[in-house]
Amino acid sequence: MPIQLKAANLERSFRISKSTISVLRGVSLEIASGEAVFLCGASGAGKTTLLYTLAGLETPESGTVEFEGHSLYSMGTDPLSQLRNRRMGFVFQSYFLLPELTALENVLVPAMIAGRTSVEKASSLLDRVGLAERLHHLPAELSGGEQQRVAIARALINDPAILFADEPTGNLDSHTGEAIIELLLGVTRSENCTLVVVTHDEHLARRGDRLLRIEDGRLAGS
Repeated sequence: MPIQLKAANLERSFRISKSTISVLRGVSLEIASGEAVFLCGASGAGKTTLLYTLAGLETPESGTVEFEGHSLYSMGTDPLSQLRNRRMGFVFQSYFLLPELTALENVLVPAMIAGRTSVEKASSLLDRVGLAERLHHLPAELSGGEQQRVAIARALINDPAILFADEPTGNLDSHTGEAIIELLLGVTRSENCTLVVVTHDEHLARRGDRLLRIEDGRLAGS
């Protein structure tokens, strides 16, 4: 499969009080189109910073990220935002659903931003993630697992080429977490969508095509 996402020599550090903490230390990697890659590591290892950098959300101090031939950090802010909206999907640990909107309305938000709203498609996605009967419920009326399913449907509404998930099971019990990982793998494989997941759970990480371990800001192997 062709290389879809490529990072070279990523460096990132944070200033805390009078100290500088190096979070990414020369990370380079390639991810093929349609691949399911899990980034695993201890808290503070740099895995979330790496995910955000790969997704065009956090600018590195040095190094490059190329996605489908586009150099993310050489683009302007507006073209990068449009690329993320149209070609990338995002699932986060805390769901980030808008509390005043129903499940259906939350799923529609990225499509509305892209100017191609489709209620039928949003309903179909909620059906695929097992929420056909919960379309008009508010987030507060849904369990944690159901809210994460809404977030997955929302991430898929614009037919992304790649889906990034940051600790998508972190707020869920182990049984629900396993179901969410299986759902992510199932829907992305059926759509031939690349999947990049950050998790601290190596047991779940072994479900993907490839496991990358991050230790002290460096890739420790695969």
